[in-house]
Amino acid sequence: MTESPIAGSTRVWDLPVRLFHWLLVPLIAFSWWSGEEHYMDWHRLSGYAILALLVFRIWWGFAGSRTARFGQFVRSPGTVLAYAKTLGSRSAHAADGHNPLGGWSVIAMLAVLVTMVVAGLFAVDVDGFESGPLADYVTFDQGRAAAEFHETVFNAIVALVALHVAAIVFYLGFKRLNLVRPMITGRRARAAGEAAADVRWSPLLALVGLVLAGAIAWAVSTGFRF
Repeated sequence: MTESPIAGSTRVWDLPVRLFHWLLVPLIAFSWWSGEEHYMDWHRLSGYAILALLVFRIWWGFAGSRTARFGQFVRSPGTVLAYAKTLGSRSAHAADGHNPLGGWSVIAMLAVLVTMVVAGLFAVDVDGFESGPLADYVTFDQGRAAAEFHETVFNAIVALVALHVAAIVFYLGFKRLNLVRPMITGRRARAAGEAAADVRWSPLLALVGLVLAGAIAWAVSTGFRF
């Protein structure tokens, strides 16, 4: 899919990746708020929306543009270690997508979010009145354990978000790299002599992913009772 070019820049993030990122932020915040305020109907709807986003992102990790694919940004431990050794240097250039450390932070965030959502699907409150759509498939004690784990995992998400924000501040303040702007515009500045190709994505594959994500989220919301 083509967009109007910007002189001296290259397209590094496709639209689906950016939408996933910016939709996930308010949904996580809303899920926390609705859970704390015991608006459980809203909490469940928010959880289903997050589930749909996660399903789409996993699909897009195989069907998306170059920088969206897991195979492009999940690097070997040796590559990550070599990259980590360069963090003390002020000289830096924008990566073609996620850098080696950033790639693994994405995997960590996706894994923790999937864990939190799955635990919530089986969760049961202390009175047994509120429960996830899959709670009938486990015992009451297992549902309670899932509920407690669901809450605990959220702390890991907060920690990962804090690290993510700290990394953004570090790259901006120390390395003079703005990582937020490209996630908004989709583009970053092209270094002198750099021959980086714009990322391209398929609207048809994105539509397939949206249908798949919506179907799975709906099926889960019914407890697989059709």
